[in-house]
Amino acid sequence: MALPVAPLPAIRPMLTVPGPLPAEGEEADWGFEVKWDGVRCVVSTPGDGTLRLIGRSGNDVTATYPELRELGMQLQGRATVLDGEIVALDAKGQPDFGLLQRRMGIANPRRAAHLAMEYPIHLMIFDIMHLAGRSLLGATYLERRTVLSGMGLTGRSWSVPTHLEGHGRRAWDATLRHGYEGVIAKRLSSFYVPGVRSPDWRKVKHLLTLDVVIGGWTEGRGALAGLPGAVLAGVEEPTGLRYVGSVGSGLSGQERRDLARYLEAVARDESPFAGPVDASGAHWVEPRLVAEITLTGWTPAGHLRHPIWHRLRPDLTRPG
Repeated sequence: MALPVAPLPAIRPMLTVPGPLPAEGEEADWGFEVKWDGVRCVVSTPGDGTLRLIGRSGNDVTATYPELRELGMQLQGRATVLDGEIVALDAKGQPDFGLLQRRMGIANPRRAAHLAMEYPIHLMIFDIMHLAGRSLLGATYLERRTVLSGMGLTGRSWSVPTHLEGHGRRAWDATLRHGYEGVIAKRLSSFYVPGVRSPDWRKVKHLLTLDVVIGGWTEGRGALAGLPGAVLAGVEEPTGLRYVGSVGSGLSGQERRDLARYLEAVARDESPFAGPVDASGAHWVEPRLVAEITLTGWTPAGHLRHPIWHRLRPDLTRPG
């Protein structure tokens, strides 16, 4: 007669805070990992060959990623709770959040299995919180990584990426060179604190800076009614001004009021963009004003990813 399987603890993921890299004199106390552009996932198995995946929102996403079932078989006999990030990799092996979005939210098993072949995902496992009946929440990051590295968790759809101890600048340069989103710095002596946004885990993002041409705007809502909620940005190409997305984050109230006056002076009836624009209620303007923005990268459709307004560039204003 089979013995009942002991229930595993429900553990919420520990969270990061934005911050700088540790100072050079403090680097020896920290470990450094790649910041993956994906979705967080807590993986648990009672050791019977089954697997459960819980997203950061608390939703069960096991059915969404059927290719990870084999990980449950690899962990058979070892009751385990792991922490990781699910990513979709492009043809160059780089995380592509646009590809991952095509997999998210799919609960139908047949549809999920079909998408798993078309858009395969990979689980980057970077922490362990429970193993064989023993909680590892009170173990240090360094101790947990040692345990994790010794478990032999490699498969077609999962792996344990290496981390770098004591070399933050080297990690920063490597992630920038290879096009990753940034670096996660983790204090080697830190414990795993479920659900807490801890300063012992720092998120340090690479940001790109770009000058874009403003070709229109959309009105804000509520207190921003009548003012630009977002500007419609474009970049010059041989075929004309290509629409690359809208930018609203980072604009102050004063900047919105100033922009309203500037944009009213250069209003026009038709779109200045060479192609279609997916923005309802757009107000078009002559493409004269140039803005400097930051972004974390580009979507597969060629649009800005996480754009943030930085400043207007009057020195780059285009002639009428």
